[in-house]
Amino acid sequence: MVMALRHALSIALLPFTVAVIIPILIARRYGVTLQLGESVASVGLQLIGLGLLGVGVVLFIGSLRRFQTEGHGTLAPWDPPRQLVVRGLYRYVRNPMISGVIFVLCGEAALLLSWPQAIWAACFLGINLIFIPLLEEPQLQRRFGDSYAEYCRHVPRFVPRSRPWAGSGE
Repeated sequence: MVMALRHALSIALLPFTVAVIIPILIARRYGVTLQLGESVASVGLQLIGLGLLGVGVVLFIGSLRRFQTEGHGTLAPWDPPRQLVVRGLYRYVRNPMISGVIFVLCGEAALLLSWPQAIWAACFLGINLIFIPLLEEPQLQRRFGDSYAEYCRHVPRFVPRSRPWAGSGE
């Protein structure tokens, strides 16, 4: 029960705010509503948006589950995983959770045909392109030492590998 509460709190304060609350505020501010596109191209973009949303949710849930079951922590910086997670999606890319949120934001922008939403997605991406290497990765290096350094040598930060990393024996 306590772990579920810790996860719920971290989800509500972080990705829910980024992927739901802020996009709702943007939509209200700019009068963005969900409407079927007026051309084949815009409807196609909306279908792509649905696909991006789906991929994003799968990445996010898969990452969150690994943090809980293998890392014994949450996605929140104040309650991070206690074990380094390098299985599942993390065998392909070091930040599948952030990738998932970015896919969701891009999917929302495409589905709503909204430039303000697309700008928010780009801003979130930019923030993470700075935050992760400058703040998050040095903290992980201090916490997990050589095992994290080896993981970083083999698994890219944002662009997934074509084959999963097998661990030290690779």
